[in-house]
Amino acid sequence: MHTFYDSVKTVLSNAQSQVFRAVNFTMVEAYWQIGKLIVDEEQQGNSRAEYGAGLLKYLAQRLTEDFGKGYNETSLKYMRLVYQAFPIRHALRDELTWTHYRLLAKVDSQSARAWYMNEAAEQQWSSRALYTIEQRQQP
Repeated sequence: MHTFYDSVKTVLSNAQSQVFRAVNFTMVEAYWQIGKLIVDEEQQGNSRAEYGAGLLKYLAQRLTEDFGKGYNETSLKYMRLVYQAFPIRHALRDELTWTHYRLLAKVDSQSARAWYMNEAAEQQWSSRALYTIEQRQQP
């Protein structure tokens, strides 16, 4: 019976892990899309909009009213930053979390950012490990 239970437990654990990853990556994609909308629509493709602070403040207020915490101006700026760092959505790795992408977006070098992204995904680095390793590499 113990082996049977372990088999059932493994099936459920694997399913839960897959669900978590799918939901997490769906949110990463949603945040990326919001960043794209901010850049492409509200900013007309410019890296910074002259009126961006007002738009982000308005957007943050409305999103917070409709969806609750998590959509303040800082969060929206990260969404924009992640989109600008990863303008090709298909380049995103589904193994990584939003926190990974927020950290990766701060890496200036595109080649270093790609290396960190791939290593983090392939080596299954936590976001804390990515932060620690990336900080050690900074001059």
